[in-house]
Amino acid sequence: MTQVFKFGGASIRDADAIRHLGRLLAHFPERPLVVVVSAMGKTTNALEALLAAARGNDPDDYRDRLERLRRDHLATVEALFGASADPVAQRVEALIADLDRRHRAHAGRERPFHYDQTVCFGELLSTTIVSAWLDEVGLTTEWRDARELIVTDDTHQEANVDWAATAERVRGLDVEDGRIRVTQGFIGGTAKGASTTLGREGSDYTAAILAHCLAAEGVTIWKDVPGLFNADPRRFDNAVQFGRISFSEAIELAWHGATVIHPKTLAPLQQKAIPLTVRSFLTLEAPGSTIGGDAFHDGDVPAFMLREEQTLLEIRPHDFAFMDEARQHDILGRLVTAGLHAGLIDAGAMRLSLCLDSHPARLEPLVASLCADFAVVRRDDLTLLTVRYPTASLLAGLSEGREVLAERRNATTAQYLFHSRECPATWHIPA
Repeated sequence: MTQVFKFGGASIRDADAIRHLGRLLAHFPERPLVVVVSAMGKTTNALEALLAAARGNDPDDYRDRLERLRRDHLATVEALFGASADPVAQRVEALIADLDRRHRAHAGRERPFHYDQTVCFGELLSTTIVSAWLDEVGLTTEWRDARELIVTDDTHQEANVDWAATAERVRGLDVEDGRIRVTQGFIGGTAKGASTTLGREGSDYTAAILAHCLAAEGVTIWKDVPGLFNADPRRFDNAVQFGRISFSEAIELAWHGATVIHPKTLAPLQQKAIPLTVRSFLTLEAPGSTIGGDAFHDGDVPAFMLREEQTLLEIRPHDFAFMDEARQHDILGRLVTAGLHAGLIDAGAMRLSLCLDSHPARLEPLVASLCADFAVVRRDDLTLLTVRYPTASLLAGLSEGREVLAERRNATTAQYLFHSRECPATWHIPA
């Protein structure tokens, strides 16, 4: 059965990384194999800056940035192929020329449309080079344009997949002939041929879409870390790696702020019970972390999520009335309109408490709106700690010496809101 591998920009950032990718894939001779590749390194950032220069009517800056993009990719081609670089270099040159033509053609269009016609070239360039290198080292490939496989609507920068049309096109991949299919993450195309992008975590989502349509055996996302952890290792000095968790648990962790796989990636895999494994492209022998259909291992170790730069709003009716369903509906509706997510919601008879991201452009209009109709007490500079599957002793250790401004608990989850000044730069999970 088909396997789908996804490689991010860090795993193909330069010629050495692409060589390493070739050696890694040589360890997996089983076919069929579909390889989804992101743009190289910081290429998407460079393309966004190129777009800004094009739309800012700064032709000199635009030309400088386009030439830098061209030189960087050609330097990678030269480092990989040496004297035999010409055929690949010509394909790279053709893509750069096409990018330039599209900028001229779409300069007057709305920015989201123009954005999608620009940033897609990062993945087109990277996969052109990667596919050619894999052929060079004896791993025969077929390069496929994801814009012709993944059909979307025209909601640019956050396109929605047309699943029926996509499934029909993906079935035409004919993955059974022994060649590795190499395609792009993050991008798709409308039925009329306009380029689109899939939004946040789009490359992971691409791998899930293809796996779903191919009824794949599994998806592997290769990262520069060995797997998924029960806490951010940069903030918790004794974080441990998950061996296996369920789709539903991974979605819970993401909802509470963990940097795990995005729920939109997990949904199409969960529908067909296709496991997703995160592995290290740096250390092939390191065991990975798998997200699958069973929940047997959920709760084996507690998980910890931090949300910093939080604001607590305590909202009460002016007339000392109940905070009933009608008032809660009104307040939460305003929250939706503001585009804010409440990491913690706690209701009392005459009070509704909301813990929100301190996003000034969104938060301040919301606060002003609420203050017009309710009594509002606001606290800033807070940290929200969420713990999945806690024990009483664990919670006592985490909260010791800190004022708890708000808390919420249920059978599987506890949340504490602290002053940020009372929180350490590096946390330690109590034994």
